[in-house]
Amino acid sequence: MRLFAAVVPPEGALAELRQAVQAVRDERLRWTAEEGWHFTLAFMGEVQEAVLPELYARMARAAHRTAPFALRLHGSGRFGDRALWTGAAGGIDDLRMLAERADAAARRAGVPMEQHRRYKAHLTLARSHGGTALRPYLDALAGFEGTPWQVRELSLIRSNLPTGGGPGERPRYEVLEAWPLGGDPG
Repeated sequence: MRLFAAVVPPEGALAELRQAVQAVRDERLRWTAEEGWHFTLAFMGEVQEAVLPELYARMARAAHRTAPFALRLHGSGRFGDRALWTGAAGGIDDLRMLAERADAAARRAGVPMEQHRRYKAHLTLARSHGGTALRPYLDALAGFEGTPWQVRELSLIRSNLPTGGGPGERPRYEVLEAWPLGGDPG
């Protein structure tokens, strides 16, 4: 199963983002499903079911070692001409540390992780069909400032890839487990 560790913003933060995105949303970009809006911390790819008990235990420890922290959705950015995203502000160092701990937990549980790279907090909003300039969207969302909220849990999410092959199909995300930050590691 394809897994990743993530922080999922609360509904209030997502509602603010939804309102900002509605003002710029059009058919020139392929917009991500709102149900999938999250901050990926560590992408694990295909994980064997036999690894799950150890992965769960290590993710619980990673969450336990991290105190809750404040975060807010903030501004806009892009990866080349491929993807448009909103970022985060507030406890960025805490978010980065949680990403490091989730990555280390997966490695120690035996998940073969990609080469490690510095964490960049982003929530993907849309992807370009190719040839669509992202600058107008960046400019329109640059001043977006969400209300601060408390990150209180680390989630392990399963990505169910589309199987029908139809246009516009998107992955479905399912939270397998979530652990409270600063809580009992189980």
